[in-house]
Amino acid sequence: MSLNVKKNIARPDDFYQELIDLQRGLDETAVERMNARLILLLANHIGDHDVLTAAMKAARGKV
Repeated sequence: MSLNVKKNIARPDDFYQELIDLQRGLDETAVERMNARLILLLANHIGDHDVLTAAMKAARGKV
C-alpha cells in the first residue's frame, strides 16, 4: 500500500468544518493534545508503517 495524496475525502468542506468545530473553545494546549490523540487514532486505523512514514515525510514537506 502506498500513500494516497489525491483528494479522497467525501465532503471535504464538511470535514474541515467539523475539525474546526472540534477545536472551538479549547486552549492551545488542549488543541495540541486533541490533535495528537486524533493523529494516533488515525495512524492506528491506517496501520501500515510505510504509509505512515510517507505521510510524516509529506507533512514535513519532504516529498
